[in-house]
Amino acid sequence: MNQWATSERGGSYDLLLDLAGRHSRAALEDALREAVREGRLAAGSRLPSSRVLARDLGVARNTVADAYGQLVAEGWLTARQGSGTTVAERPAPRRRPTPAGAAALDVAQGPRTGPAELVPFATGLPYVLWPGSPDLSAFPRSAWAAATRRALHSAPNEAFGYADPRGRPELRTALAGYLARVRGVRTDPDRLVVCSGYVQAVGLLARVLRARGARRVAVEEVGLPDLRTLLRASGLGTLTLPVDADGARVGALDQAGGDVAAALLTPAHQFPMGVRLSPERRTAVTAWARATGGLVVEDDYDGEFRYDRQPVGALQGLAPDHVVYAGTASKSLAPGLRLAWIAVPPHLLEAVVREKRLADHQSPVLEQLTLAEFIESGAYDRHVRRMRLHYRGRRDRLVAALAERVPGARVSGIAAGLHVLVELPPEAGPLDALITRAHRRGLALGGLPTFGAPPGAAPALVIGYGTPPEHAFAGALDLLCEVLAEPGR
Repeated sequence: MNQWATSERGGSYDLLLDLAGRHSRAALEDALREAVREGRLAAGSRLPSSRVLARDLGVARNTVADAYGQLVAEGWLTARQGSGTTVAERPAPRRRPTPAGAAALDVAQGPRTGPAELVPFATGLPYVLWPGSPDLSAFPRSAWAAATRRALHSAPNEAFGYADPRGRPELRTALAGYLARVRGVRTDPDRLVVCSGYVQAVGLLARVLRARGARRVAVEEVGLPDLRTLLRASGLGTLTLPVDADGARVGALDQAGGDVAAALLTPAHQFPMGVRLSPERRTAVTAWARATGGLVVEDDYDGEFRYDRQPVGALQGLAPDHVVYAGTASKSLAPGLRLAWIAVPPHLLEAVVREKRLADHQSPVLEQLTLAEFIESGAYDRHVRRMRLHYRGRRDRLVAALAERVPGARVSGIAAGLHVLVELPPEAGPLDALITRAHRRGLALGGLPTFGAPPGAAPALVIGYGTPPEHAFAGALDLLCEVLAEPGR
């Protein structure tokens, strides 16, 4: 018999676990299953961390982490970032194998998140390396709270009423200066529209284009998984632009005829391949826009995070009247703020503002006022610089670990952003089987097919190294290397 105790807020409890003299993962799994089955561990009970339980039982921490991961996969336990591991409300059936590249989800916890947000609402797994989210544990709570207090103190009364659908002038003014200084965007506050995320921004533009007679919009072949669905919902077809080492092959726009009204691109750091649009193609796509009256929508989703090269200026600076620049606080701060912005050419501004008014009239005011104060005080620049070092350190740890422990893996797209592309070594086996193995061991991974990999593309993972909280990053990295090093089955 082994006894362990765990502290809870407001008290503590003891639980007797019978490991039958064994110190193995299987024995711990059996003991925990039995405790849940008998009701000695009630639904909602929070379990100790793997470190604490390993110490109390005298077993390796990986033994506890693997046992937790297996019981989460079976539905006995649930785990969420920042909330620890708890006993599930009811046993769930063992999960079916996850399709190649699909989000590893607990079917009882709901579907994968919507367009462009990419991180599952809840994976039910202790470790997540899914791309598209920053380290939420690093959100600058104290500095943000201080900025909120200052913003509330100085805000005029009228700020809290119905106002300009473009957003608060304080934020648009702060953004215009910041974007010019940091990204080379050429705009003024009157031409900025604050949106509730990039998805809303694309939806507004799509409706404007469709109302003006547009038929098709070009999108990168690999990219945000639901952009095509969003465009189709607005009545627009799509033209696929293949992606190679120089970014999207924008020459296809000239060959498509006159029915392509716009191109949605990630030129500074293509998602998810990690390449940048070459200077020649930047020139070519802006020339296409000028010659045809077409529109380029520039998604600068992680423009602040450059590590091994000088920052690439915004494409918008080359053709402000033909490029819509789209930025967001989702990667630099947190997606939960629901703050994004677009710099709109003058000939589209009135129509975009009308669609914004019809969509929700205006984005939440307090968050806008706080971000404006955050930028103007210099706190935003300080936070971005700090996070740039933080993420660069994570990237270096990931690349070094893979080079040492999985030398057959090929890593690319590492110069910027919050994710890398990892082509699998042959011994790793099929991509879908590897993702299923990882899922069963408590690790959520995203495969390139989720993002539209063309037939015949090398099997690859899109690893989001920004996602885990700091305390979970080492464990996620260890588990990733273990899964990749296992012989494929």
